[in-house]
Amino acid sequence: MVEEYSTEEQQVEAIKKFWKDNGTAIIFGAVIGLGGLWGWRYYNDQRIASQEQASLQYEQAMAQLEKNEYDKAKSFVSENPDNHYAALASFQLAKQAAEQGNLDEAAAQLKLAADKAGVDALASVAKVRLARVQIQQQAYEEALATLSSVEAQSFKSLVLELQGDVYVAQDKPDQARSAYSEALQLNAGNNLLKMKLDNLQVLASL
Repeated sequence: MVEEYSTEEQQVEAIKKFWKDNGTAIIFGAVIGLGGLWGWRYYNDQRIASQEQASLQYEQAMAQLEKNEYDKAKSFVSENPDNHYAALASFQLAKQAAEQGNLDEAAAQLKLAADKAGVDALASVAKVRLARVQIQQQAYEEALATLSSVEAQSFKSLVLELQGDVYVAQDKPDQARSAYSEALQLNAGNNLLKMKLDNLQVLASL
């Protein structure tokens, strides 16, 4: 019995010593941990609230854009530089500008969309659309530079096809043929691409 008591006493003393040596650090660590948890929850709640607010503002801006009122949409883009909703708003502004024949504005908005996208796939869509606008503007070197910056591999065939279109416009049939052929290897079912390649061969035989 005495031996058991002695052992318990030793255990209690060991615990006391451990808390004396380490208690402050443990408590401090717990406070920091709980504070970090609270801070993360606060940050996450704030982030969700910010996204919800941005979503509401985006919907309001798009409603105004449907009425051909552009100021609210443009303000939304400029006021939300780090929000993907701004990229979506820029897409819509670019679409309307292109439909109205304002290619300079369409290009400017697509550049903003690419910068604000935050996701490679969305940025790639913006760059491909921008390249199409630049081709219409006959800004061929700019279009090639834009296409070369597309990172998403799923767009590789389309990028090559558009590069071929640029080379055709620049009267560079050999480079166009090379681009179209490589694009067709990646997308064999593209009938429009086959037609473009066939047209090149017909022109070469004339």
